[in-house]
Amino acid sequence: MDKEKFYITTPIYYPSDKLHIGHAYCTVATDAMARYKRLRGCDVMFLTGTDEHGMKIEDKAREAGVTPQQYVDNIVTGPRGVLDLWKLMNISNDRFIRTTDDYHVKAIQRIFKKMHDNGDIYKGTYKGKYCKPCESFWTESQLVDGKCPDCGRDVVDAEEEAYFFRLSKYADRVQRLLEDTDFLEPRSRVNEMVNNFIKPGLEDLCVSRTSFTWGVPVDFDPGHVVYVWVDALSNYITALGYLNDQYHDYEKYWPADVHFVGKEIVRFHSIIWPAMLMSLGEPLPKKVYGHGWLNFGGEKMSKSRGNVVDPYILAEMFGVDALRFFMLRTFPFGSDGNFTNELLIQTINTDLANDLGNLVSRTTAMAEKYFGGDLPAGGELTEADRELKVLADEVTAGYERQMEAFQFSNALAEAWRLISRANKYIDENAPWVLARDEAQKPRLLSVMKNLCEAIRVSAILIAPVMPDTAAAIFQRLGVPAEGQTWDAARYDLETEGWWKTAAGEPLFPRIDMDKALAQLEQAKAEAAKAALPDLEIEPFTEDKVDFDTFCKSDFRAVKVKDCQPVKKSDKLLRFTLDDGSGADRQILSGIAKWYKPEELVGKTLVAIVNLPPRKMMGLESNGMLISAVHTEKGEEMLHLIMVDDAIPAGAKLC
Repeated sequence: MDKEKFYITTPIYYPSDKLHIGHAYCTVATDAMARYKRLRGCDVMFLTGTDEHGMKIEDKAREAGVTPQQYVDNIVTGPRGVLDLWKLMNISNDRFIRTTDDYHVKAIQRIFKKMHDNGDIYKGTYKGKYCKPCESFWTESQLVDGKCPDCGRDVVDAEEEAYFFRLSKYADRVQRLLEDTDFLEPRSRVNEMVNNFIKPGLEDLCVSRTSFTWGVPVDFDPGHVVYVWVDALSNYITALGYLNDQYHDYEKYWPADVHFVGKEIVRFHSIIWPAMLMSLGEPLPKKVYGHGWLNFGGEKMSKSRGNVVDPYILAEMFGVDALRFFMLRTFPFGSDGNFTNELLIQTINTDLANDLGNLVSRTTAMAEKYFGGDLPAGGELTEADRELKVLADEVTAGYERQMEAFQFSNALAEAWRLISRANKYIDENAPWVLARDEAQKPRLLSVMKNLCEAIRVSAILIAPVMPDTAAAIFQRLGVPAEGQTWDAARYDLETEGWWKTAAGEPLFPRIDMDKALAQLEQAKAEAAKAALPDLEIEPFTEDKVDFDTFCKSDFRAVKVKDCQPVKKSDKLLRFTLDDGSGADRQILSGIAKWYKPEELVGKTLVAIVNLPPRKMMGLESNGMLISAVHTEKGEEMLHLIMVDDAIPAGAKLC
């Protein structure tokens, strides 16, 4: 009999140069669900990856002095990159896709062409508001206080030739999908999508750009690159082999059972993505689940806000399983959660050290002391024992219901009902008292076996969230592989020969709150110091310049109209500049090592314009562009001083 198929995805992540615990939240939840389904015997495909194209990447790569490909390679595969973080967090993905993968690029070109050929993509001119950090276009009415409604940052006016996707054509079908089915959960997200985006009038979507080059080229119209969200969303099918020969799993796994996504990208997954699939004539995913954020100090974790939480520091201090448990136990998956170090430590001490860890330590230590770790057949049962069995079966059924509804916090709460009851069972039956009376030996054996069985069932239930902890518990109880499966999650004292227990160190030692918080602050400061680049700056000059002399230097904002390499020179670039005077100004600058000419056209720079002309390579240079220079890891680095494009050409800097 074929196994049930289950295809689950995380969104592919934008490569950030500062990964934090919030980045791991969705992927840990997806991993827990994938592990749960594997435990249930399903044939699971778990996909994650990275979204690596767009203007933002191109800009950051230029700022870093590397190519876009080098930039994303370092963040994805480099030290403490995305793949390292997934390894740290014990993510069991079956496949990892990068949107720069050759097979994906070719498939995107075919997808774009297919939608174009069926009339759903047409050429026009885009004019509107654009948020560069979110790679999102917005209408004026969608802005909040004039800013991006997703991230709250400034938007810029954008106008360029572009291709558009006929999103409006699918508005009615998408609205019915959202309102009449359980396609999007939690249900609160449905009202937000329908009322904020569809009912005001779903506009056609800009799906190509010409103002940058780092993206999938539109192969039938050079100069256009595919808009990042068409590129990114399609990964869910290209990773299975759709319109490519890299994989051949599309018919097997599609449609996806569920896309787990953060609430900030629900719009793309619940409106744009189904419309694209409708255009392609492909089945829709069964469900999109939009979870909340892990906030810090009431705000979403963000490098720009300086409130990121380093998962490496937390994992080293508290352990990966404790982190995974905390994220999924403490915060309901569909809602926002406010992360604090104090709450993390409190949760570890209460749930893991006091409850689970204490139960395992006490039970295995007593089994070792009273039976040498070998619990033989036999023993007697009481009503209290049967109560524990009934509860275990209820908990397993409740856990299953909650996991199937993606309510990880509630599922773990079910498991903790059994763990808490087992701790109480120890106190009620007092094995240390029973051990004093040889006649009570059969009763003592039953108590120990019931405790071991309650722990074994609990370990099966927590395994998707805390796989290493569950494995350690099975080892301490001496449970063979057949006793670790979902089918074995039924409470059953008749199975003999399993209990070969071994005592050990506490699974989760109690944490001293004050000491741990101080260590976290110290580790955070050391990490911040270590992250500083190995910089050398030129020493400050001892020569003093009087104020009147300095004021004679005429600093002006200049706009780059054209930039060309100087023939027979590998250093010089020739700039044609608008300095506000009405006549073009030519300046030569030895910066070809750090900048490509086409990257600088349209930028607003700073120049000293009252220097006497001088000849270089037979060309006259009238002024000097201002740059910042430093040495990083032994290599000289140069950055042109660029200012806000809103500053007009010729504006005097003072």
